[in-house]
Amino acid sequence: QDAFVAFHVNKVLVSKYLKPLQIGELAPDQPSVEPTKNEMLVKDFRELRATVERMGLLEPNQLFFFLLLAHILLLDTAAWLILFYFGTSLLPFVFSLLVLTVSQIQASWLQHDLGHLSVFRKTKWNHLLHKFVMCHLIGASAKWWTLLHSQHHAKPNCFHKDPDIDMHPFLFTLGKKFSVELGIKKKKYMPYNHQHKYFFITLPPFLFPTYFHCHTFYIAYTKKYWVDLAWMLTFYIRFFYTYGSLLETKILNSLISLHRMLESSWFVWVSQMNHIPMDIDYDKNLDWMSTQLQATCNVEQSLFNDWFTGHLNFQIEHHLFPSMPRHNYWKVAPLVKSLCAKHGIEYQCKPLLTAFADIVHSLKNWGELWLDAYLHK
Repeated sequence: QDAFVAFHVNKVLVSKYLKPLQIGELAPDQPSVEPTKNEMLVKDFRELRATVERMGLLEPNQLFFFLLLAHILLLDTAAWLILFYFGTSLLPFVFSLLVLTVSQIQASWLQHDLGHLSVFRKTKWNHLLHKFVMCHLIGASAKWWTLLHSQHHAKPNCFHKDPDIDMHPFLFTLGKKFSVELGIKKKKYMPYNHQHKYFFITLPPFLFPTYFHCHTFYIAYTKKYWVDLAWMLTFYIRFFYTYGSLLETKILNSLISLHRMLESSWFVWVSQMNHIPMDIDYDKNLDWMSTQLQATCNVEQSLFNDWFTGHLNFQIEHHLFPSMPRHNYWKVAPLVKSLCAKHGIEYQCKPLLTAFADIVHSLKNWGELWLDAYLHK
């Protein structure tokens, strides 16, 4: 199926795991596409996929990714050198904090590429460098990320299947349907009619320093990802040794806490601008392309937007072709737009600030829907 093709770079390697699962062949008169899926769209998307492969758009430019890694390492080093050469007064501290944050978020975008196996054609090299970037440079588990992010890509914005929307209903109410359902059932975990206000001081600044920080260690420990834990330990040894030699304990703790909060804010606004304002529902078992287009939108291309978002401004193309190197998204975008137009599927593309504002507008609208249903007699 299209999901299998999208996720697996080495089809020969994984095919051996499929053989024990085979239970037979379809009869000649049996349809190969389920009734809930658009057969013509499935056919056209597979033709597009074949075109993408012929054009070489799944082949990575390793110089591109090498330069990304180089600029991350240079920024990481520069953050420490600023304090080393200019002292630890307020101005150098703030400047170092900002440089460190940029380095960390850019490392987050690069580990995303590695996790999707889009940097090297050989899977093992992607996995190895993924551990270096995610575990050593960032301090989180690579396997933990892969476990959660693969589920998100398989069923984006599908309640109970996409872990990225597990914040519903405990912190926010998401989606028109679920907001009304919560209101009718008189459930109120939070004052959802104010969620567009408390969003600013909850999810963006605190996702990384609280939930992600604890969850990555919890999953790595309970699932016995010992190699990841060892790699993660090297991050903390390196960080506390290098910065601990320059900063007092209180200031050191402030540095790591503040940079995690800034990194978290940057990550949440970028990652949620493509999904939160889109359709959120139960899994309807739609075809691959329909599933992805209902849950994703794009942000306009520019050199700044590409760098700032790690090319996640091309979220549609990324979700359709998860293993495609990010530098090729702009090449396939016109083909995707054409296919959407042919089948009457909306292809949303917004300015960056509009995409950010749509997160808040969506939360506000859903909060109002919940309140109306909650107060209805």
